[in-house]
Parts: sequence; structure tokens; C-alpha cells
Amino acid sequence: MSFPKHTIITGGSSGIGYAVAERLIRRGERVSLIARDLVKLQQARDGLLALGATPQSISIVAADVIDQRRLDEAVAECEESGGVASALIASAGIVCPQFFDQQPADDFDRQITTNLLGVANSVRAVYGPMRRRGYGRIMMVSSGAAFVGIPGYAAYCASKAALRAFASSLRLEAKPAGVRVSICFPPDTETPQLQAELPHRPQAARLFMGQAKPWPVDKVAERILAGFDAGRDEVNFGLLLHVLARTSPALEPLLQSLYLWRTAKATDTNLTDGS
Repeated sequence: MSFPKHTIITGGSSGIGYAVAERLIRRGERVSLIARDLVKLQQARDGLLALGATPQSISIVAADVIDQRRLDEAVAECEESGGVASALIASAGIVCPQFFDQQPADDFDRQITTNLLGVANSVRAVYGPMRRRGYGRIMMVSSGAAFVGIPGYAAYCASKAALRAFASSLRLEAKPAGVRVSICFPPDTETPQLQAELPHRPQAARLFMGQAKPWPVDKVAERILAGFDAGRDEVNFGLLLHVLARTSPALEPLLQSLYLWRTAKATDTNLTDGS
């Protein structure tokens, strides 16, 4: 099956969403980008035009995924410009690392609202028409953080894990109607969001996560599109995330025990050193 002619991408002004848009434009597809910041959207459009895209192949609309009414209007505007959308890539998301007892409730809630409800809103904006037409494809961008809890990332992990359950449930409803629902679980990826996040990443999270090098954003985008084209239900990245995707209930207690042992050892070393 060829890739849909018109793909709507939420969170498409930068990062993974924009990298996917670049590849679709190179394939001659039509894309519509939805994000909150109009200036960044205009910069994204200029970047796609520089790749050789025609103005008719790109639509940009400013909307926040947590605002269902505005998001519905944005999708309608995209379809008025680019035709019926037969694919959605829901990549809008935020991350605010901080220990739970130190994090303001608003920051915690905002991650849940954007990463879970924002994706659900994005899906809701296209799903009904897809069912009525009998075809369509949806890709939700989750995270490798969906598979294990990470200290300092309680809200983020919870929101991304919930997306997996949402996708799994919706897939059973959607497939008989001709709509395919997929989800992907990228690792740390070289994006502006990661650069903004890293200075706030707690040392405990670094200890738990190790020193894995972030993936280049173009490689993540290629893997997402390859999985989308192949009709995979889930798209994973790297050996560890492949293993965690299939065995996380068994492996997570071991990872937690290893982390707690490392933490205790580091504490003992500091006490011995007098630091």
C-alpha cells in the first residue's frame, strides 16, 4: 500500500514531526502541520519549500492539541487546503522532568493533558470521517519511557504508557472499519525538545537510563515511516527497547533493583569519602 496522499502531523513544526514531514515531502506527498506556535510553523514551511515542495503541498495551522474545538477547526482547514486526510501522525508532546514531590501540579497535569489527551483529541478530529470512508491510518508517537518507570519522569512515563493502552484498545475498534492504528516508541532523539530537557534531567534519571547516545532525528523518522508503510502495529528502536516492549513486566523489577543497588552504592561511596 502506498503512503496516503495527505498526512496531518500534530507537533509538526519541529523535532520528529517535522523530520517525518521532510521525508513525506521528498516522496511527493501533501502534508499539513499543526502546532501551537505560528512563527515556528512558518519556519517549518519555509524549510519544506527549500526542499523543493510546492506551496500547494503544504498547509500550516496554529492550534493547541488540548483544545478540541480549535483542533477540529484546524483539521477542517487542513483538509480544505490539502484534501481529505487519510493519515494522522500525532507527535505533539512535552516533557518536564522533576521529582514528583517537587513538581508543581500544573506541570504534572500539563504533561498528562498534552501527551495523552492531546493525542486522543488529535485522533478524535480525524477518526470519525476515516471510519465512515472505510480507510485511514493513525500513528501515535509515544516513547521508550512507556515501558519502564524513570525517576523524575512520573508524569511523562505515565502519559506515554497510557498511550500504548489507548492505541491497543482503539486498534481493536478501528481495524474492522478499515482504519489502522499504530504506535511508536522512540528513544532519546536529537531534537530541540531534548536539548531543552537535558539541563533539567535529574541525576537519578541519568543513573537509571545510562549513557545511551540519542538517536539522530532523521533515523527515527525513517524508522517511523518504514513501520507505517509496513502496517506494523508497534514500531520500536534498538535492541533494548525491542526487548522491553515484549518483556517489560518481567524486566522492570530487575532494572529497578539494579538502579536501587547503584544508588545505595553511590551513597555509601560518598559517605566513605566524606563528601
